[in-house]
Amino acid sequence: MALLYRKLDFSQFIPRDLPYILALPDHFPVSGRVALACIFGIMFAFAGTSILFERKIRQVSLLFGVLLLLIFCFYYIPYEFLASPNYMHLEDWENALKELAFAGGALVIAGCYSEKNRNALTRFLEKLIPLGAIIFAVTIISFGILHFMLAKEASTLVPSWIPGHLFWIYFAGVALIGSGISIILKIKTRLTATLLGLMIFLWFILLHIPRIIVSPVVYMPAEVTSAFLALAYSGIAFVIAGKC
Repeated sequence: MALLYRKLDFSQFIPRDLPYILALPDHFPVSGRVALACIFGIMFAFAGTSILFERKIRQVSLLFGVLLLLIFCFYYIPYEFLASPNYMHLEDWENALKELAFAGGALVIAGCYSEKNRNALTRFLEKLIPLGAIIFAVTIISFGILHFMLAKEASTLVPSWIPGHLFWIYFAGVALIGSGISIILKIKTRLTATLLGLMIFLWFILLHIPRIIVSPVVYMPAEVTSAFLALAYSGIAFVIAGKC
């Protein structure tokens, strides 16, 4: 999981933009976009390095998750309702949900570790840790619903050598919705989360890697970011399955 966070920081720096993180108005200055991209890249790199080298994992992951959760609550929600004309459409919330999934994942990781010398802020924020898996599950359910809403568009992403493109899109939608519900209700969580992680990991291998290989240079950053988002979701699901 740490490696995924560290990889995502480079995907932020390369395009000098904020795909899947912040939806910025068109008139937002380029210099501001670059600055925010660098800040978020550093955040992801710092969180990933902390997890990878096992340095204050609980505190860093907790703060990282809470920060992403605050961004969702105080940036994305107001932005969607005040600035987006399509806030009633779930697909318009896609990027917000991707950001929220990372918030849930960070809280899940925070719950896997303990810290002896916890300050008052850490003890207070720890109350949010049980919400991590639920937040992640809600985003997974939303992604499943989007598979049905955007089935025809999504079917074009299935490799040509795999038959029954629409079938697999609907199958994935059912699997995502079922997995999210199972995690929320704590029904066969270990098995369900393992299968969820495996399914998304197969997407990374079968769908995303080939797209990166054949992608034109101009689209490469977006393809790489999308691929490692999938890999990160897979890692979060495996962490939930392992019960830390």
